[in-house]
Amino acid sequence: MRLLASATILAAGLLASAVPAVASAPIQGQWYTKGKRAVVTIAPCGTNMCGRITRFIEQPKNGVTTDVNNPDPALQKRKLVGLPILSGFVADGNKWRGKIYDPESGKTYRSIVTPGKGGTLSVEGCIAMFCQAQTWTPAK
Repeated sequence: MRLLASATILAAGLLASAVPAVASAPIQGQWYTKGKRAVVTIAPCGTNMCGRITRFIEQPKNGVTTDVNNPDPALQKRKLVGLPILSGFVADGNKWRGKIYDPESGKTYRSIVTPGKGGTLSVEGCIAMFCQAQTWTPAK
């Protein structure tokens, strides 16, 4: 009886190890934000993925190029180009979860990034259970 139980456990372990792990689709690269207003570069930062504004295609509507809406006065003089807006993203199945900073509002939200059809990214900012999504396209 003990031998049969051991064989069953061994067989279950072998089957479990034969099933390939589902890897998250990559999100690393350069991406145009909604409306191609800016380019965000997503790259590894430690064990996570992070994203920074790397250039503007269209200058901010108010003409301000610093983080003036940040609630922390010490951070309001940071330049928007180079500003980290995606932080702490970790793979979770076919999605990536982390935080997104919106320099227009000065607020940080829980975020989900999901690779989409045609090589796009769905980038969501969430408050509680309500999320708002944008589609980002690969930058050329």
